[in-house]
Amino acid sequence: MKIILLKHYLTTAFVLFMLVNFSSIDQVLAAEVDDPLLTKVMLDEVESDLSNTASWSAQAWLGYDLHKLWIKTEGEYSDSETQDAEIQALYSRAIAAYWDLQLGIRRDIESSPSRNWAVLGVQGLAPYFFEIDTALFISEAGRTAFRFSSEYELLITQKLILTPEVEINFYGQNDPQIGVGAGLSDLGAGLRLRYELVREFAPYIGISWNKRFGKTADYARDKGEDESETQFVIGFRSWF
Repeated sequence: MKIILLKHYLTTAFVLFMLVNFSSIDQVLAAEVDDPLLTKVMLDEVESDLSNTASWSAQAWLGYDLHKLWIKTEGEYSDSETQDAEIQALYSRAIAAYWDLQLGIRRDIESSPSRNWAVLGVQGLAPYFFEIDTALFISEAGRTAFRFSSEYELLITQKLILTPEVEINFYGQNDPQIGVGAGLSDLGAGLRLRYELVREFAPYIGISWNKRFGKTADYARDKGEDESETQFVIGFRSWF
């Protein structure tokens, strides 16, 4: 059975790899010379609410104009324990101006038991400067999931910036062990106001709202958790 699952996983990874290599890369206009190796680390959200919960969302990349290695991580820490955390390692290839096709692996560190997923995603800048990050996940056991997230930066002044954002998660099957149900699982929305002391560092205040739906909400209620919550947060954003 494990051999069959391994073959399924490798086949999925091979198909994703071929999709990247036969994508419309020829349409991308990129510099073929003077293309140095660059890196960037972005701490998008490092924050805490007014109780005992801290969370983070960060990503980093290393590579050239068309080819990059991305690392993405996000999670939550509460009551001296990691409540929810994941990390992704992705190969990223430009498929159009402002758009990258990404594939790789995702590991859910928490909740327990952990899950491993193959990832096929698209990240880029949509018209009117909406930042989009969306991905399809396929686990080694054949489970599926889909995530869509978007944010927009509204410049009130050159240093004061309001950022609304939204994230939606769907799952293909019920997974009671980690508390997610099939269909629309959860929706999160946030509004953060930051002030750039310098371009690389900006403290912010904000409000975050999350709601679980369907079977995921049932699992949460069974554990004595609320199906929705609203948090006032304070944190910082930085890049280098």
